[in-house]
Amino acid sequence: MPRRLALDVLDDILIRKKSLDDAFAEARRLNDLAPRDRGLARRLVSETLRRLGQLDDIIDRLLERPLPRKVRPVRQVLRLGLSQLLFLDTPAHAAVDTSVELAAARGMFAHKALVNAILRRGAREGSDLVARQDAAVLNTPAWLRERWAAAYGEAVCREICLAHLNEPPLDVTAKTDPEGVAEALGGELLPGGTVRLRSAGPVSDLPGYGDGAWWVQDAAAALPVRLLDPEPGMHVADLCAAPGGKTAQLAAAGARVTAIDRSEKRLGTVRANLGRLGLNAEVICADATDWRPAEPVDAVLVDAPCSSTGTIRRHPELPWIKTETQMEGAAAIQRRLLDHALHIVRPGGRVVFATCSLEPAEGRDIVSAVLGEAGGPRVHPVRTAVPGATEQMITGDGMLRTLPCHLADVGGMDGFFAARIERVPTNDR
Repeated sequence: MPRRLALDVLDDILIRKKSLDDAFAEARRLNDLAPRDRGLARRLVSETLRRLGQLDDIIDRLLERPLPRKVRPVRQVLRLGLSQLLFLDTPAHAAVDTSVELAAARGMFAHKALVNAILRRGAREGSDLVARQDAAVLNTPAWLRERWAAAYGEAVCREICLAHLNEPPLDVTAKTDPEGVAEALGGELLPGGTVRLRSAGPVSDLPGYGDGAWWVQDAAAALPVRLLDPEPGMHVADLCAAPGGKTAQLAAAGARVTAIDRSEKRLGTVRANLGRLGLNAEVICADATDWRPAEPVDAVLVDAPCSSTGTIRRHPELPWIKTETQMEGAAAIQRRLLDHALHIVRPGGRVVFATCSLEPAEGRDIVSAVLGEAGGPRVHPVRTAVPGATEQMITGDGMLRTLPCHLADVGGMDGFFAARIERVPTNDR
Protein backbone atom coordinates (compact mmCIF):
# COMPACT_ATOMS: atom_id res chain seq x y z
CA MET A 1 0.00 0.00 0.00
CA PRO A 2 2.76 2.58 0.68
CA ARG A 3 4.09 2.02 -2.85
CA ARG A 4 0.64 2.53 -4.36
CA LEU A 5 0.37 5.81 -2.49
CA ALA A 6 3.88 6.74 -3.64
CA LEU A 7 2.93 6.06 -7.26
CA ASP A 8 -0.25 8.13 -6.98
CA VAL A 9 1.69 11.03 -5.48
CA LEU A 10 4.47 10.79 -8.07
CA ASP A 11 1.85 11.01 -10.83
CA ASP A 12 0.30 14.09 -9.21
CA ILE A 13 3.68 15.77 -9.01
CA LEU A 14 5.27 14.92 -12.34
CA ILE A 15 2.15 14.83 -14.52
CA ARG A 16 -0.22 17.26 -12.81
CA LYS A 17 2.57 19.52 -11.43
CA LYS A 18 1.34 19.55 -7.83
CA SER A 19 3.71 20.30 -4.99
CA LEU A 20 4.94 17.41 -2.86
CA ASP A 21 3.03 18.63 0.20
CA ASP A 22 -0.22 19.19 -1.71
CA ALA A 23 0.01 15.85 -3.50
CA PHE A 24 0.34 14.00 -0.19
CA ALA A 25 -2.33 16.05 1.57
CA GLU A 26 -4.82 15.35 -1.21
CA ALA A 27 -3.94 11.67 -1.78
CA ARG A 28 -7.02 9.49 -1.38
CA ARG A 29 -5.08 6.55 0.08
CA LEU A 30 -3.33 8.61 2.74
CA ASN A 31 -5.77 8.03 5.59
CA ASP A 32 -5.75 4.27 4.97
CA LEU A 33 -2.12 4.03 6.07
CA ALA A 34 -0.42 3.95 9.45
CA PRO A 35 2.03 6.83 10.14
CA ARG A 36 5.01 4.54 9.52
CA ASP A 37 3.72 3.58 6.06
CA ARG A 38 2.97 7.22 5.22
CA GLY A 39 6.55 8.04 6.12
CA LEU A 40 7.82 5.24 3.86
CA ALA A 41 5.68 6.50 0.97
CA ARG A 42 7.01 10.02 1.38
CA ARG A 43 10.59 8.79 1.54
CA LEU A 44 10.07 6.79 -1.67
CA VAL A 45 8.71 9.80 -3.51
CA SER A 46 11.31 12.23 -2.16
CA GLU A 47 14.26 10.04 -3.07
CA THR A 48 12.83 9.33 -6.52
CA LEU A 49 12.52 13.07 -7.15
CA ARG A 50 16.03 13.80 -5.84
CA ARG A 51 17.49 11.20 -8.18
CA LEU A 52 15.06 11.58 -11.07
CA GLY A 53 17.68 12.46 -13.67
CA GLN A 54 19.87 9.52 -12.71
CA LEU A 55 16.92 7.14 -12.66
CA ASP A 56 15.75 8.15 -16.13
CA ASP A 57 19.29 7.86 -17.47
CA ILE A 58 19.54 4.31 -16.10
CA ILE A 59 16.11 3.34 -17.42
CA ASP A 60 17.07 4.57 -20.89
CA ARG A 61 20.31 2.56 -20.75
CA LEU A 62 18.55 -0.63 -19.63
CA LEU A 63 15.75 -0.47 -22.19
CA GLU A 64 16.40 -2.07 -25.57
CA ARG A 65 14.11 0.48 -27.20
CA PRO A 66 12.47 3.68 -25.90
CA LEU A 67 9.15 3.38 -24.11
CA PRO A 68 6.23 4.65 -26.23
CA ARG A 69 4.48 7.70 -24.79
CA LYS A 70 1.27 5.74 -24.20
CA VAL A 71 3.01 3.50 -21.65
CA ARG A 72 4.41 6.41 -19.63
CA PRO A 73 2.99 4.90 -16.37
CA VAL A 74 5.49 2.05 -16.75
CA ARG A 75 8.34 4.55 -16.39
CA GLN A 76 6.88 5.73 -13.07
CA VAL A 77 6.90 2.16 -11.74
CA LEU A 78 10.47 1.67 -12.94
CA ARG A 79 11.55 4.93 -11.32
CA LEU A 80 10.16 3.85 -7.94
CA GLY A 81 11.62 0.36 -8.25
CA LEU A 82 15.10 1.52 -9.22
CA SER A 83 15.08 4.21 -6.55
CA GLN A 84 14.56 1.50 -3.94
CA LEU A 85 17.20 -0.76 -5.47
CA LEU A 86 19.93 1.78 -5.99
CA PHE A 87 19.44 4.54 -3.43
CA LEU A 88 17.30 3.22 -0.55
CA ASP A 89 19.04 -0.13 0.08
CA THR A 90 15.82 -2.12 -0.42
CA PRO A 91 16.57 -5.86 -0.94
CA ALA A 92 16.42 -6.71 -4.63
CA HIS A 93 13.68 -9.31 -4.33
CA ALA A 94 11.44 -6.88 -2.42
CA ALA A 95 11.98 -3.99 -4.84
CA VAL A 96 11.41 -6.19 -7.91
CA ASP A 97 8.42 -8.14 -6.61
CA THR A 98 6.56 -5.13 -5.24
CA SER A 99 7.15 -3.20 -8.48
CA VAL A 100 5.72 -6.04 -10.58
CA GLU A 101 2.73 -6.18 -8.24
CA LEU A 102 2.35 -2.43 -8.55
CA ALA A 103 2.33 -2.67 -12.33
CA ALA A 104 -0.40 -5.30 -12.15
CA ALA A 105 -2.45 -3.26 -9.69
CA ARG A 106 -2.33 -0.36 -12.18
CA GLY A 107 -3.55 -2.58 -15.03
CA MET A 108 -0.17 -2.82 -16.76
CA PHE A 109 -0.50 -6.59 -17.23
CA ALA A 110 1.15 -6.51 -20.65
CA HIS A 111 4.24 -4.87 -19.15
CA LYS A 112 4.79 -6.97 -16.03
CA ALA A 113 7.52 -8.95 -17.76
CA LEU A 114 9.24 -5.75 -18.88
CA VAL A 115 9.19 -4.30 -15.36
CA ASN A 116 10.55 -7.55 -13.98
CA ALA A 117 13.33 -7.75 -16.57
CA ILE A 118 14.47 -4.14 -16.28
CA LEU A 119 14.56 -4.20 -12.49
CA ARG A 120 16.46 -7.47 -12.41
CA ARG A 121 19.01 -5.98 -14.79
CA GLY A 122 19.05 -2.90 -12.56
CA ALA A 123 19.84 -5.08 -9.56
CA ARG A 124 22.79 -6.61 -11.44
CA GLU A 125 24.14 -3.62 -13.35
CA GLY A 126 22.74 -0.56 -11.60
CA SER A 127 25.55 0.05 -9.13
CA ASP A 128 28.13 0.18 -11.92
CA LEU A 129 25.94 2.55 -13.93
CA VAL A 130 25.49 4.84 -10.90
CA ALA A 131 29.25 4.92 -10.32
CA ARG A 132 29.75 6.31 -13.84
CA GLN A 133 27.05 8.98 -13.60
CA ASP A 134 27.51 12.68 -12.88
CA ALA A 135 24.79 13.09 -10.26
CA ALA A 136 25.15 16.88 -10.01
CA VAL A 137 24.46 17.30 -13.72
CA LEU A 138 21.79 14.65 -14.23
CA ASN A 139 19.57 15.59 -11.29
CA THR A 140 19.41 19.33 -12.00
CA PRO A 141 17.74 20.79 -15.11
CA ALA A 142 20.30 22.51 -17.36
CA TRP A 143 18.58 25.91 -17.16
CA LEU A 144 18.90 25.92 -13.35
CA ARG A 145 22.56 24.92 -13.46
CA GLU A 146 23.25 27.70 -15.93
CA ARG A 147 21.63 30.29 -13.66
CA TRP A 148 23.48 29.13 -10.56
CA ALA A 149 26.81 28.88 -12.39
CA ALA A 150 26.37 32.47 -13.58
CA ALA A 151 25.54 33.64 -10.05
CA TYR A 152 28.04 31.64 -7.97
CA GLY A 153 30.57 30.07 -10.34
CA GLU A 154 30.81 26.52 -11.65
CA ALA A 155 32.41 25.03 -8.54
CA VAL A 156 29.83 26.39 -6.09
CA CYS A 157 27.02 25.52 -8.49
CA ARG A 158 28.17 21.93 -8.40
CA GLU A 159 28.28 21.94 -4.59
CA ILE A 160 24.71 23.27 -4.53
CA CYS A 161 23.50 20.53 -6.89
CA LEU A 162 25.17 17.81 -4.82
CA ALA A 163 23.75 19.22 -1.57
CA HIS A 164 20.24 18.79 -3.01
CA LEU A 165 20.75 15.02 -3.13
CA ASN A 166 20.87 14.70 0.66
CA GLU A 167 17.80 14.33 2.84
CA PRO A 168 17.82 17.37 5.13
CA PRO A 169 17.89 17.05 8.91
CA LEU A 170 15.08 18.37 11.09
CA ASP A 171 15.90 21.77 12.59
CA VAL A 172 13.96 23.34 15.46
CA THR A 173 14.08 26.68 17.24
CA ALA A 174 13.67 26.64 21.01
CA LYS A 175 11.40 29.19 22.67
CA THR A 176 13.65 29.80 25.65
CA ASP A 177 16.17 27.03 26.37
CA PRO A 178 18.13 25.73 23.34
CA GLU A 179 20.49 23.66 25.46
CA GLY A 180 17.63 21.97 27.29
CA VAL A 181 15.72 21.30 24.07
CA ALA A 182 18.85 19.82 22.46
CA GLU A 183 19.32 17.50 25.43
CA ALA A 184 15.66 16.45 25.52
CA LEU A 185 15.58 15.70 21.79
CA GLY A 186 19.04 14.16 21.56
CA GLY A 187 19.91 16.83 18.99
CA GLU A 188 22.96 18.88 18.12
CA LEU A 189 23.06 22.54 19.12
CA LEU A 190 24.29 24.62 16.19
CA PRO A 191 25.91 28.05 16.56
CA GLY A 192 23.11 30.57 16.92
CA GLY A 193 20.84 28.25 18.88
CA THR A 194 19.20 26.02 16.25
CA VAL A 195 18.75 22.43 17.42
CA ARG A 196 19.41 19.85 14.68
CA LEU A 197 18.08 16.28 14.66
CA ARG A 198 19.55 13.78 12.22
CA SER A 199 16.54 11.45 12.59
CA ALA A 200 13.19 12.18 14.11
CA GLY A 201 9.89 10.53 13.19
CA PRO A 202 6.52 12.25 13.56
CA VAL A 203 7.20 15.78 14.80
CA SER A 204 4.18 15.84 17.10
CA ASP A 205 5.51 12.81 18.99
CA LEU A 206 8.81 14.47 19.95
CA PRO A 207 9.42 15.66 23.53
CA GLY A 208 8.42 19.26 24.10
CA TYR A 209 6.14 19.61 21.07
CA GLY A 210 2.91 19.48 23.04
CA ASP A 211 4.38 21.77 25.69
CA GLY A 212 5.26 24.43 23.13
CA ALA A 213 8.99 24.30 23.85
CA TRP A 214 10.05 24.64 20.19
CA TRP A 215 8.94 24.88 16.58
CA VAL A 216 10.29 23.50 13.32
CA GLN A 217 12.50 25.99 11.44
CA ASP A 218 15.52 25.47 9.21
CA ALA A 219 18.75 27.00 10.49
CA ALA A 220 18.84 29.41 7.53
CA ALA A 221 15.22 30.49 8.00
CA ALA A 222 16.05 31.62 11.55
CA LEU A 223 18.69 34.11 10.35
CA PRO A 224 16.49 36.97 9.02
CA VAL A 225 14.94 37.60 12.45
CA ARG A 226 18.39 37.51 14.05
CA LEU A 227 19.48 40.05 11.45
CA LEU A 228 16.50 42.24 12.39
CA ASP A 229 17.58 41.94 16.04
CA PRO A 230 14.18 42.65 17.68
CA GLU A 231 14.04 44.21 21.13
CA PRO A 232 11.38 43.83 23.83
CA GLY A 233 8.44 46.15 23.15
CA MET A 234 9.50 46.93 19.57
CA HIS A 235 6.53 47.00 17.17
CA VAL A 236 7.37 44.74 14.24
CA ALA A 237 5.20 44.08 11.18
CA ASP A 238 5.76 40.58 9.82
CA LEU A 239 4.59 40.66 6.21
CA CYS A 240 3.77 37.37 4.44
CA ALA A 241 3.90 35.77 7.89
CA ALA A 242 2.59 32.24 7.30
CA PRO A 243 3.45 29.57 8.33
CA GLY A 244 4.68 31.58 11.30
CA GLY A 245 8.17 30.48 12.31
CA LYS A 246 9.53 34.01 12.10
CA THR A 247 6.42 35.39 13.83
CA ALA A 248 7.18 33.03 16.73
CA GLN A 249 10.83 34.16 16.80
CA LEU A 250 9.80 37.80 17.00
CA ALA A 251 7.22 37.17 19.71
CA ALA A 252 9.62 35.01 21.72
CA ALA A 253 12.10 37.93 21.67
CA GLY A 254 9.48 40.15 23.32
CA ALA A 255 8.53 42.18 20.25
CA ARG A 256 4.97 43.43 19.70
CA VAL A 257 4.18 41.60 16.48
CA THR A 258 1.57 42.25 13.82
CA ALA A 259 1.53 39.27 11.47
CA ILE A 260 0.04 39.85 8.01
CA ASP A 261 -0.81 37.27 5.37
CA ARG A 262 -3.36 37.16 2.57
CA SER A 263 -4.30 33.49 3.15
CA GLU A 264 -6.78 32.88 5.96
CA LYS A 265 -6.10 29.16 5.72
CA ARG A 266 -2.36 29.67 6.21
CA LEU A 267 -3.02 32.11 9.04
CA GLY A 268 -4.86 29.27 10.77
CA THR A 269 -1.50 27.52 10.99
CA VAL A 270 0.09 30.69 12.42
CA ARG A 271 -2.59 30.97 15.10
CA ALA A 272 -2.35 27.27 15.97
CA ASN A 273 1.43 27.47 16.33
CA LEU A 274 1.28 30.60 18.47
CA GLY A 275 -1.33 28.93 20.67
CA ARG A 276 0.77 25.79 21.11
CA LEU A 277 3.83 27.89 21.91
CA GLY A 278 2.02 30.22 24.31
CA LEU A 279 3.09 33.28 22.32
CA ASN A 280 1.06 36.35 21.36
CA ALA A 281 0.82 38.30 18.11
CA GLU A 282 -1.84 40.31 16.32
CA VAL A 283 -2.80 38.24 13.27
CA ILE A 284 -4.45 39.99 10.32
CA CYS A 285 -5.65 38.58 7.01
CA ALA A 286 -4.85 41.20 4.37
CA ASP A 287 -2.80 41.87 1.27
CA ALA A 288 0.57 42.87 2.71
CA THR A 289 1.03 45.52 0.01
CA ASP A 290 -2.19 47.29 1.07
CA TRP A 291 -2.19 46.94 4.87
CA ARG A 292 -1.20 50.05 6.80
CA PRO A 293 -0.64 50.39 10.54
CA ALA A 294 -2.26 53.18 12.55
CA GLU A 295 1.20 54.68 12.96
CA PRO A 296 4.62 53.78 11.52
CA VAL A 297 6.13 50.64 13.01
CA ASP A 298 9.64 50.27 14.42
CA ALA A 299 10.65 47.47 12.04
CA VAL A 300 9.31 45.34 9.22
CA LEU A 301 10.21 41.79 8.26
CA VAL A 302 9.43 40.92 4.64
CA ASP A 303 9.74 37.20 3.92
CA ALA A 304 8.72 37.64 0.30
CA PRO A 305 7.11 35.01 -1.92
CA CYS A 306 9.61 33.63 -4.40
CA SER A 307 10.60 30.61 -6.47
CA SER A 308 11.75 28.83 -3.27
CA THR A 309 14.80 27.39 -5.00
CA GLY A 310 16.67 27.63 -1.72
CA THR A 311 14.42 24.90 -0.29
CA ILE A 312 14.95 22.20 -2.94
CA ARG A 313 16.49 19.89 -0.31
CA ARG A 314 13.07 19.86 1.38
CA HIS A 315 11.02 20.23 -1.81
CA PRO A 316 12.79 18.06 -4.41
CA GLU A 317 9.86 18.39 -6.79
CA LEU A 318 10.57 22.06 -7.53
CA PRO A 319 13.09 21.57 -10.37
CA TRP A 320 10.65 19.23 -12.13
CA ILE A 321 7.39 21.17 -11.80
CA LYS A 322 8.59 24.75 -12.36
CA THR A 323 9.75 26.38 -15.57
CA GLU A 324 12.27 29.13 -16.09
CA THR A 325 9.44 31.49 -17.02
CA GLN A 326 7.62 30.74 -13.75
CA MET A 327 10.81 31.40 -11.82
CA GLU A 328 10.90 34.93 -13.16
CA GLY A 329 7.39 35.95 -12.13
CA ALA A 330 7.90 36.97 -8.50
CA ALA A 331 10.19 40.00 -8.82
CA ALA A 332 7.38 42.54 -9.31
CA ILE A 333 5.51 41.59 -6.12
CA GLN A 334 8.80 41.44 -4.18
CA ARG A 335 9.61 45.01 -5.20
CA ARG A 336 6.10 46.16 -4.22
CA LEU A 337 6.45 44.52 -0.81
CA LEU A 338 9.82 46.12 -0.13
CA ASP A 339 8.63 49.57 -1.25
CA HIS A 340 5.56 49.23 0.99
CA ALA A 341 7.65 48.10 3.97
CA LEU A 342 9.79 51.22 3.64
CA HIS A 343 6.66 53.38 3.65
CA ILE A 344 5.17 51.89 6.83
CA VAL A 345 8.36 51.82 8.93
CA ARG A 346 9.27 54.92 10.93
CA PRO A 347 12.21 57.11 9.84
CA GLY A 348 15.33 55.51 11.25
CA GLY A 349 13.53 52.18 11.52
CA ARG A 350 14.78 49.04 9.84
CA VAL A 351 13.42 46.59 7.30
CA VAL A 352 14.74 43.09 6.70
CA PHE A 353 13.95 41.79 3.23
CA ALA A 354 14.39 38.02 2.82
CA THR A 355 13.67 35.29 0.30
CA CYS A 356 14.30 31.53 0.38
CA SER A 357 15.64 31.73 -3.16
CA LEU A 358 18.98 31.13 -4.82
CA GLU A 359 18.15 33.58 -7.61
CA PRO A 360 19.86 37.00 -7.45
CA ALA A 361 16.81 38.45 -9.25
CA GLU A 362 14.77 37.55 -6.17
CA GLY A 363 17.12 39.08 -3.63
CA ARG A 364 20.13 41.22 -4.33
CA ASP A 365 18.69 42.73 -7.53
CA ILE A 366 15.51 43.85 -5.74
CA VAL A 367 17.47 45.48 -2.92
CA SER A 368 19.97 47.07 -5.30
CA ALA A 369 17.16 48.69 -7.30
CA VAL A 370 15.66 50.24 -4.15
CA LEU A 371 19.03 51.40 -2.82
CA GLY A 372 19.81 53.07 -6.12
CA GLU A 373 17.07 55.65 -5.65
CA ALA A 374 18.36 59.14 -4.77
CA GLY A 375 17.76 60.04 -1.13
CA GLY A 376 16.32 56.60 -0.57
CA PRO A 377 17.02 53.93 2.04
CA ARG A 378 20.45 52.53 2.78
CA VAL A 379 21.76 49.13 3.76
CA HIS A 380 22.44 48.69 7.44
CA PRO A 381 25.30 46.25 6.83
CA VAL A 382 26.29 43.29 8.93
CA ARG A 383 29.37 44.50 10.78
CA THR A 384 29.30 41.98 13.59
CA ALA A 385 28.46 38.33 13.34
CA VAL A 386 24.78 37.37 13.22
CA PRO A 387 24.25 34.39 15.54
CA GLY A 388 24.30 31.26 13.38
CA ALA A 389 25.88 32.94 10.34
CA THR A 390 29.44 32.08 9.43
CA GLU A 391 31.79 34.51 7.71
CA GLN A 392 31.16 32.91 4.32
CA MET A 393 27.45 33.74 4.65
CA ILE A 394 28.09 37.49 4.86
CA THR A 395 28.57 39.21 1.52
CA GLY A 396 31.11 41.93 0.88
CA ASP A 397 28.42 44.61 1.10
CA GLY A 398 27.02 43.39 4.41
CA MET A 399 24.10 41.21 3.35
CA LEU A 400 23.35 37.56 4.12
CA ARG A 401 23.50 34.79 1.57
CA THR A 402 23.24 31.15 2.65
CA LEU A 403 23.58 28.23 0.26
CA PRO A 404 22.53 24.57 0.60
CA CYS A 405 26.21 23.59 0.65
CA HIS A 406 26.95 25.77 3.68
CA LEU A 407 27.38 23.82 6.94
CA ALA A 408 27.79 20.72 4.75
CA ASP A 409 29.77 18.92 7.45
CA VAL A 410 26.74 18.99 9.77
CA GLY A 411 23.94 18.50 7.23
CA GLY A 412 23.69 21.69 5.16
CA MET A 413 21.00 24.36 5.27
CA ASP A 414 18.44 26.07 3.06
CA GLY A 415 19.40 28.79 0.64
CA PHE A 416 18.36 32.24 1.87
CA PHE A 417 19.02 35.87 1.04
CA ALA A 418 18.47 38.65 3.57
CA ALA A 419 19.34 42.33 3.71
CA ARG A 420 18.86 44.81 6.56
CA ILE A 421 17.79 48.20 5.26
CA GLU A 422 17.38 51.45 7.16
CA ARG A 423 14.82 54.07 6.27
CA VAL A 424 16.86 57.24 6.26
CA PRO A 425 15.63 59.93 8.72
CA THR A 426 14.52 63.15 6.96
CA ASN A 427 17.37 65.22 8.44
CA ASP A 428 19.92 62.74 7.04
CA ARG A 429 18.88 63.29 3.46
